[in-house]
Amino acid sequence: MMARHIVVGVDGSAPATAAVEWAAADAQRRGLGLRIVHVCEQWRFGDEATRYCAGTLAAAADRARGLTGDVEVTTELRSGNVIEVLISESASADSVVLGSRGLGGFAGLVVGSVGLGVAGHATGPVVIVRGPSVVQYGRRVVVGDDGSDESEAAMQYAVEQARARGVPVHVVFAWQMPIAPPYAAGYSTILEGAREQEIRMAAERVVPWREKNPDVEIIGEQVIGHPADVLIQAGGTADLVVVGSRGLGGFASAVLGSVSHAVLHHLTCPVAVVRPRKQQA
Repeated sequence: MMARHIVVGVDGSAPATAAVEWAAADAQRRGLGLRIVHVCEQWRFGDEATRYCAGTLAAAADRARGLTGDVEVTTELRSGNVIEVLISESASADSVVLGSRGLGGFAGLVVGSVGLGVAGHATGPVVIVRGPSVVQYGRRVVVGDDGSDESEAAMQYAVEQARARGVPVHVVFAWQMPIAPPYAAGYSTILEGAREQEIRMAAERVVPWREKNPDVEIIGEQVIGHPADVLIQAGGTADLVVVGSRGLGGFASAVLGSVSHAVLHHLTCPVAVVRPRKQQA
């Protein structure tokens, strides 16, 4: 059964406000409800802290309702560990939207521990939004592709987002040239054959998506370079960059791959990290 609401986590910070604004606009475009969640970790500090938490939630709801017309906005005040609560919320949500860094983080961090923790373990897409506001270019949605299950799930989300926005999907495949050992005769010929095969396969993977989604312009680009560098460059003027949580080259035990981690820390536009739902227990 399709999830019919977006969850946005709030804590009163400027990035959280930007996340509310992004989530409200996304809910409006895609015909979804919006569930605003605040996790009050300070219940033990008494009524004053509880009132602060309730006020934070109410302010976020007011902001969301002021930006949308017919979106159903609901709120939930919960206690417990923030990461664990938001991961549990993701199980029944279309997606989870968070600010890049909350009130409790170190000022020098681009993405805080909550964002990284939720993105690494949540069910479905997690969108990380930089504050205090989001620039909309109205140009394209960029998605990384490496042929993994994670990138296929990322592609599905990217197509949905592009359709709702009326913009193209820019599918980026990057092949990084391995360093040839100086003693390996004929190694460059082998590498050239591998490069041609990988690029051909990447171009072929785009074709079925075009056939299944004729209403969305889908542009494939296959380049040589480090995937993180290529995605960061492509995302410079994107409205959204979508990546899988972990690609083919990552360690099986890693919850976030090096590419998704790098993209989260270097792009200023919203970034969606997507895990295939079938991976969830």
